[in-house]
Amino acid sequence: MPTPVYPCTPFTFWQSKNPKKTSHKATLCSIHPPFPAGCDASDPSPPAFDVDRLIPQCSSRSIASDPLPPCVRQSNTTTNVNVPVSEVYWSLVAKADKKFSKIRDLPYYERNRYDTYFYKVFKVYTQLWKFQQENRQKLVEAGLKRWEIGDIASRIGQLYFGQYMRTSEANYLSESYIFYEAVLTREYFKDGILQDLNLANKQLRFLARFLTVCLVLNRREMVYQLVNHLKMLVGDCKRTFQDTDFKEWKLVIQEITKFLKVDTAFMNIRPLRYSLTLDLHPDSLPHAVNVKRKLKLGDAILCSYHPNEVKVSELTFDTFRMLQCLEWEPSGSFYKSSGTMSTGGQGVSYSQEISDPTLPPNPRKAVLYRPSITHFLAVLATVCEELPPDGVLLLYLSAPECNVNNVQPNTAHSDACDNTTLSPDTNIMNCPGYHSGGINLGAKGNGGINLIYPCDLFPFMRRPLFLVIDSGSSNTFKALNTTTNVELVAMLLSPSCLSPIHGAIDSHQPSGSQFTSFLTAPLQAFLSLLGFSGSDIQMDKLNKADKVLSSSLNIWGDILASSDTLHPVWAQVLGDPFLRRLLLRFIFCRAVLALYTPTFNKKEYLPECSPTLPDSVLPTTHSSNSAVQQMADIFDAATMFNLTQGFNATS
Repeated sequence: MPTPVYPCTPFTFWQSKNPKKTSHKATLCSIHPPFPAGCDASDPSPPAFDVDRLIPQCSSRSIASDPLPPCVRQSNTTTNVNVPVSEVYWSLVAKADKKFSKIRDLPYYERNRYDTYFYKVFKVYTQLWKFQQENRQKLVEAGLKRWEIGDIASRIGQLYFGQYMRTSEANYLSESYIFYEAVLTREYFKDGILQDLNLANKQLRFLARFLTVCLVLNRREMVYQLVNHLKMLVGDCKRTFQDTDFKEWKLVIQEITKFLKVDTAFMNIRPLRYSLTLDLHPDSLPHAVNVKRKLKLGDAILCSYHPNEVKVSELTFDTFRMLQCLEWEPSGSFYKSSGTMSTGGQGVSYSQEISDPTLPPNPRKAVLYRPSITHFLAVLATVCEELPPDGVLLLYLSAPECNVNNVQPNTAHSDACDNTTLSPDTNIMNCPGYHSGGINLGAKGNGGINLIYPCDLFPFMRRPLFLVIDSGSSNTFKALNTTTNVELVAMLLSPSCLSPIHGAIDSHQPSGSQFTSFLTAPLQAFLSLLGFSGSDIQMDKLNKADKVLSSSLNIWGDILASSDTLHPVWAQVLGDPFLRRLLLRFIFCRAVLALYTPTFNKKEYLPECSPTLPDSVLPTTHSSNSAVQQMADIFDAATMFNLTQGFNATS
């Protein structure tokens, strides 16, 4: 394996100054100073994070030329000798609290607008952290509590995670983990936690936030450790503070427990993120012939809501998996598979201490949970405004179809056009297909404020859109492509009916949407459809099936790239690794469901795409039949498919 090269992160990593270091975690401990004044050997030193490392690089034009001004790089904590150190400290705390409260609830969209705000809050927390380190003894004598230091570090971790959610930069997620881990391992909140209810709540909130970071970062062992911490702390708090109801925290534990039962080792036998070693390298992707322009995924809006769905806080299982599917595996070319499945966590090694500096930036993503239509449109408009000229906006919507008995769409002009043809002079907004068949992104009985119809997306078709609609009414969104007045939208649409799972009484499984599973984890979705679980499959069979699937996806990619009939809408995105992978997995999903015996020749069980793909990748072709047959043979499931009937078309 080649010697790992550590990246220079947006906050000027100190590793660039220490090229001889070989382990992120080991060198993290090495930069800690001796125990500061006021602490003895039994009190571990707080993490001495570098000032330059703490402040993220801002993309705002006003400061982009100098992301770290000299005034920040220098110690900015020199104070008047007549002012007590404690007063200076509490003044900095008040200043930091004020700035933190301003940005805590800012939306995760409008990124460029708020860059300056984040720069300022990181700057003041840098000053606060450095000041408490340099004046630890005096501050301890003045009454500084250990949990107050932990509170600062916890907030810095919270800031980093917020930056990750706004920018999708993996470095921010890693930094958030480092700060949170320091708070946990140094037990900043331990002393007096059962004597102070406010302190107990701080620890509970810290554990819940750290859990989310670990889930997204795939630190599964730490997740289980935090769940145990959370359970024990809630139990202790219930016994100690008997007058306080901890019902909400019990619900949090139930949520995360249910989530982990679904997100099993079997579902993580392969990274969800794009891996340079497991997926085709971006530089090797075949480009479509005669393509006029090449677009890449710039932004994504991920929105999912289903009644009683599995989620953690406002991160549903479907958006959780789609979020990872649209990112690079951080280890890049250093990734190594362990080759075995574990029962408690993921079955792969993510080389968590090594990051690949050659990886391009992740596409930015906005995750929405149960948005009102006004909020959804505000986010959509803002993201479209910030989309780069060569960018594509991916819009992922996973939700049930709306109940037409409760909300009647506006069809006053339904006779102006039909569902299939539109004359150039027809007002497209009068077409009934635009005002019916919406999806419901919220609870029923709220007056329709969470309903989204195809017509709501029409103003945004001026920018390149890539829609993934996972709903029973997904096919109604094809109405968007019934006009030539605007650019056509690339659409992957789920079946209107859920395919029955072999051997299962109820096909509604708690493991998220079936269609989304095929797009994010196709091998696991294929096996789940056949009624298999991770406990009854040998690892060598999984590895063999994964190779067959990867080979088939690459074959379909070559067929599309060389096809003269590939629609320009698909041709222009075929060079983007994320969008290409979604499209090829859609082809696999369609082939499997089309040849699956219970759904054979039943259109309502098949996914659709718009514009249509070339006939050379239809389920009836040799390439599709061969892929499904090879996969089925590995697991002795060929009898579950109508492969003979489907082998009549040409390849």
